[in-house]
Amino acid sequence: MPRILSSLAAQSILAEETAEAWLCLLTITHPDLQTIRIVNNTEPVVRGSAVWNPCSFEASFPDDTDDATPKVALRIDNVDREITRQIKTLQGPRPQVRLEAVLASQPSVVEMGPFTFSVLQVDFDLMELEVQLGYQEDFLNQGVPAQTYTPSTSPGLFV
Repeated sequence: MPRILSSLAAQSILAEETAEAWLCLLTITHPDLQTIRIVNNTEPVVRGSAVWNPCSFEASFPDDTDDATPKVALRIDNVDREITRQIKTLQGPRPQVRLEAVLASQPSVVEMGPFTFSVLQVDFDLMELEVQLGYQEDFLNQGVPAQTYTPSTSPGLFV
């Protein structure tokens, strides 16, 4: 499915030079967590009643392919350690992460996404939090149907 960009986004991509800035909004949610909203910017971004706070991070968006399960590598600056502290204490279901790309001049218009993933793995050190995002189930490689039909499991089929 092709991406449809706003005219301002298309102009910024096609222009030889532009003052337009692309921002990545990242939202981390979990039942035991106060929602974390960060943006790779030096200023907060407000959209509706939600505020994304500035934080240095890098995210690689998934490729537009139909034959691979999307995975994202996310690297978040770990200088203040607040996000690491919150994620380390989580129990139960995996945290969910939503990525969206917007233009700084119009943050209410989502140009790419939203992409929603589960946190598969978290590694951290003093400087950086590395998060592997993907789907909990590798649904593209599951057998269909999931069960096998044999004389012992489905005797009615073999009469």
